[in-house]
Amino acid sequence: MALKLMYITNNPTIAAVAQECGVDRIFLDMEYIGKEERQYGMNTVKSHHTVEDVRKIGGLLHDSELLVRVNPIHEKTRDYRSSEEEIEEVLRAGADILMLPMVKTVKEAERFVHTVDGRAKTMLLIETAEANETIDDLLQVDGLDEIHIGLNDMHLAYRKRFMFELLIDGTVDRLCEKISKKGLPYGFGGIARLGYGMIPAEKIITEHYRLGSTRAILSRSFCNAEDIKNMDELKALFRFETSRIRDFERTVATLNQEKLRENHEEVARLVAKIVNG
Repeated sequence: MALKLMYITNNPTIAAVAQECGVDRIFLDMEYIGKEERQYGMNTVKSHHTVEDVRKIGGLLHDSELLVRVNPIHEKTRDYRSSEEEIEEVLRAGADILMLPMVKTVKEAERFVHTVDGRAKTMLLIETAEANETIDDLLQVDGLDEIHIGLNDMHLAYRKRFMFELLIDGTVDRLCEKISKKGLPYGFGGIARLGYGMIPAEKIITEHYRLGSTRAILSRSFCNAEDIKNMDELKALFRFETSRIRDFERTVATLNQEKLRENHEEVARLVAKIVNG
């Protein structure tokens, strides 16, 4: 089964290009509570998308789904609407899938699912030590549709030096096995364009196939669209690079277990080199 590819943007023109070129999901990121503090000093994207972006992007999508990451479960304060108010507004604006980040407890997951109430697909982002260590309980929550494993924040939670250490220390394998047994679709992390990335995208895509993952975020290393002003150039790049990924997937889908294991061992060597280097 081909990966569902997700691309983060609130630019309607870029979203339309991504949709036309076969990107399965346009990803809006409304999470900001606590994010700056967690990722202070890191070269990570902090998008600050809004409900108005949900309305704009949702109105132009017909083939791609609209995925919206809301804030972690929180109460209403003078600075924030409550989680329930935020989720209601995002649902009314037209989101197809809601992602809950930084989940730590079953109560948070239940509150999220209860609030969505079947009006969109629900996705938990497993990226905290608490979620990793209570995954069996979280998977018992009724109404969950999908799981995504967040390597960036989880590697910070465990004080790892490099997020792909989680691919070689058994963490992602363990989570994928449990989620697979539950029968929920899942994915992890992001991928660059072929030939790019600290760990080449080809190696990471092959790991997705080894682990039964069917979802991946296209990272800035795939295409930093904000740096490309010519839309014809952007469209050509998106079309070419997504086509290359699909062609590579067809090759990976034919690999036997021995070849998948060899790729995993190569990833382990590359990760060790980066961590120790």
